[in-house]
Amino acid sequence: MTTARFGVLVGGGLAIVWAAFGFWVFVGVAAAALVGWLVARVLGGEVDLARVADALRGRRSSS
Repeated sequence: MTTARFGVLVGGGLAIVWAAFGFWVFVGVAAAALVGWLVARVLGGEVDLARVADALRGRRSSS
């Protein structure tokens, strides 16, 4: 599945949630999806939490 097709499916699913349940449920589902995506990236080793914390504290992130 291409990235574009996956994006269309996610967008369509979110549009259906918005239409069926309202805006705030849509925001909740989108936030939960974002958290799930971030957790999957951390567990997969693609995101280093120490570097994220340093960037949020204003430390230099480039090496």
